[in-house]
Amino acid sequence: MKKSKNKQKPKVHNELDGFDIKVNSSGEIESTYSIDELNKFLNKNVEDKKLKGRDDIEK
Repeated sequence: MKKSKNKQKPKVHNELDGFDIKVNSSGEIESTYSIDELNKFLNKNVEDKKLKGRDDIEK
C-alpha cells in the first residue's frame, strides 16, 4: 500500500473544522469530537432516509 506524502486536510463543513478521526494500533477509534457532538451535527444536517415521511417522528 502506498502512503501519500501529500498530507493536505480534506475540505469539511465549517462546523466540523478541526475534526480528525484515527484508528489506533488497538483498533479503537480516536476522534477530536465526541460521539454526541458528531450525532448532533448529523441530526441537524443530514436527513435520515429511513425516517423520511413518517408522521410519528418529530423533526
